Amino acid sequence: MNTHEYQAKEILKKYGIPVPEGVVVTTREEAEQAIDKLGLESSLVKAQVHTGGRGKAGGVKFAKNPGEILEHVDKMLGMKLVTNQTGPEGVVVHQLLLYAPEDIAKEYYLGAVIDRQAGHAVLIVSPEGGMEIEEIAEKTPEKLLKLPIRFDGKLRGYQKLRVARFMGWEGDVAKQGMKIVEGLAKAFIDTDASLLEINPLILTPDDRLVAVDAKLGVDDNALFRQKAIAELFDPTQVPEAEVRAQEFDLAYVALEGNIGCMVNGAGLAMATMDIIDHHGGKPANFLDVGGSATEEKVAEGFKIILSDPNVKAILVNIFGGIMSCVTLAGGVIAAMGQLELKVPLVVRLEGTNVDNGKKMLADSGLNIIVAEDLNDAANKVVAAATQ
Repeated sequence: MNTHEYQAKEILKKYGIPVPEGVVVTTREEAEQAIDKLGLESSLVKAQVHTGGRGKAGGVKFAKNPGEILEHVDKMLGMKLVTNQTGPEGVVVHQLLLYAPEDIAKEYYLGAVIDRQAGHAVLIVSPEGGMEIEEIAEKTPEKLLKLPIRFDGKLRGYQKLRVARFMGWEGDVAKQGMKIVEGLAKAFIDTDASLLEINPLILTPDDRLVAVDAKLGVDDNALFRQKAIAELFDPTQVPEAEVRAQEFDLAYVALEGNIGCMVNGAGLAMATMDIIDHHGGKPANFLDVGGSATEEKVAEGFKIILSDPNVKAILVNIFGGIMSCVTLAGGVIAAMGQLELKVPLVVRLEGTNVDNGKKMLADSGLNIIVAEDLNDAANKVVAAATQ
């Protein structure tokens, strides 16, 4: 789950990391109140959306006076921000962050991620802030330093000293910097983050280090123990179908094809999409109903798939391991009874009690195409989608 910049900054503050004092506004009236509250003579006006590249897309503006602040607020609230990460559909701006700009003497990059190959968290720092970390890694890899983060989130003394030397920090700036990287590493572990980034961390002319931008992504699987962070979820930042899927504990991602997919198990879902593509079709979604699919889940899955007007056929690919294929077939039949399905439906069942499950589908009297195996299912659903 991603958070907004202002939410990430509030978390950083709890770990002793200095951030600019700002106010989040959703209307012009709130912006007027924020100008008075903060005494803003000039301001950064930043769209609060879950995407990078906001500045290049017009989502970050500098206002020289209160009048310009309100002009930017009027233009940016409600605008659709399109970046390389959002795709052409973009994301609508509902909130703006206002704060007084800081003079910048130098910019740095700080971040923490999970290193999947090494199997642990890593701290990443660079004296070249303000740039995309991928660009730094590609063009000037010697300007990146990576250090392991322990499972308790604590950095050793020599690690903090190594960061200070690498970044070129000395004296009081080094003390500030070491405290900040210590807080960042601890915050990363404590929040079950998948990404925590400060870019840029700035050095002001009077030698203060300040985090003027922040990004936090938290592992969805840890939200059950990160209840305070889970409450920060903003449903306006994801497609409506994905919000509905979360309510029913379904894993759903919309794609650009025309064949809806309903599968139990993430690995099987990936294989299903691959074989559809192999047979010349294009999957319209990733939808994993999980290993304990109920009739309610299956019905909601169909509704979510059918909410996409591009879907021309649906493939249900279910492996009955723990759950019997009879139960799964019953869920499909019950869901079909609730919905007016106007597109072809191909079902492939395999696993426990598969023969009885297939018989139930065949005897249901519903317009269900039963496939013998996965190749047969892919062939049939691709053919059905092109009719």
